[in-house]
Amino acid sequence: MDWLREVNFNEQGLIPVVAQDAASGRLLMVAWMNHEALQLTVKTKQVVYWSRSRKKLWKKGEQSGHIQRLHSIHLDCDADVLLVKVEQVGGAACHTGRESCFFRELQEVQGQLSWQITDDVLVDPKELYS
Repeated sequence: MDWLREVNFNEQGLIPVVAQDAASGRLLMVAWMNHEALQLTVKTKQVVYWSRSRKKLWKKGEQSGHIQRLHSIHLDCDADVLLVKVEQVGGAACHTGRESCFFRELQEVQGQLSWQITDDVLVDPKELYS
């Protein structure tokens, strides 16, 4: 697997991964992969991440059913960040039930800057993880 040797994993053996909707171009989430997660993603065509909090492989959607089907993988110029273009099955990439984890925008409201929620909840999070 010569291609895998070109990937610059960090000291913990991880690389950050940006997930983007292949059709709309919308940024969905940022997560991490290790060697095994990247190999499984390529092999199965379903995105697998490394959960830093649980310290185990995490097949996106394994509990919720909201999987990510792989369209393509891109490596940045320094070979230390991956971009995965995906089909987000079920519509919700975020554990909050929203399409994207990036659902808050810094906006000025009545002369004050504050984080405003810009996306509706598509799926009740209780339904995602029950």
